[in-house]
Amino acid sequence: MQNPAILICGHGSRDPDAVAEFASMSDKLRQRLPGHAVGHAFLEFARPVIRDGLEALKATGATRILAQPVMLFAAGHVKNDLPWEINSFAAENPGLAIEYGRELAVDLKLLAAAKERIAAAEAKAGPKVERGDTLLLVVGRGTNDPDANSNVAKVARMLWEGMRFGWTEIAYSGVTSPRVDAALDRAVRLGFRRIIVFPYFLFTGVLVKRIYDQADAAAAAHPEIEIVKAGYLSDHPLVLDALAERVAEISSGGNVMNCLMCKYREQVIGYEADRGAAQAGHHLHVRGIGVDAHHHPHGHGHDHEHDHDHDHGHDHPHGHHHRPHR
Repeated sequence: MQNPAILICGHGSRDPDAVAEFASMSDKLRQRLPGHAVGHAFLEFARPVIRDGLEALKATGATRILAQPVMLFAAGHVKNDLPWEINSFAAENPGLAIEYGRELAVDLKLLAAAKERIAAAEAKAGPKVERGDTLLLVVGRGTNDPDANSNVAKVARMLWEGMRFGWTEIAYSGVTSPRVDAALDRAVRLGFRRIIVFPYFLFTGVLVKRIYDQADAAAAAHPEIEIVKAGYLSDHPLVLDALAERVAEISSGGNVMNCLMCKYREQVIGYEADRGAAQAGHHLHVRGIGVDAHHHPHGHGHDHEHDHDHDHGHDHPHGHHHRPHR
């Protein structure tokens, strides 16, 4: 019996470094899963786009494809935009079985990888500062899905308590509050000797580089406080372990999202109108625009990374093990 092919699905970036890092993760997953054809594709800003990635695997003779989102939390891209792309392709190819995975989510392996990134930044910093005198600032991407945003707060809390920092703050690179500059402004007024800025991101890109620039600006404005920049998750072996587990969950039927707080199923405070909203693609205007697999930039009208979240719902209940959420 032929092993299923695997497509790992990313957001995409206009930053060539981010595209290269994602391609590298695809290569490393291929090494971990011998016997499977493994490809990668992007929702927007980079090539190959999702449709092209699916076509490429279909051309290998694959009759079954496992589509795994490589995204930390389930907001609009995981719940809506990627399923729309995959369902559209599946409808045009009825002889091809396509099964969809879940987000990486709050995971003990990812938390352990985060701990190592933070500890490594501490080790490279200046004279020893006790963790009780250190504030940890965890920065998430930010969406207009409050459930996804709340997971950043959970990650920060678990790292704070587990690593015994003096305090933790959270920030977001876009869409929601507090933004990074506002969070840094607050953090420097809390009296800690050191602040560690940790982007809870998988890959580099425009947003991560902006976070580091904001940390540098705060350090220059407040030389009395040591502001340390921790590395993002990247291709830490534990991240790859978690990704391989998510792929395995698709076949086992364990890839069910936690939908208890989903604003598309329930009337979440402040987002009541989103319940039951129809699924639709929102990235047609930026599909493949930006950076392709050969790192050639393409001009377009956006002057920033896609840090807003075109977030509409699905009109199908959660809970399906093998089909995209709708």
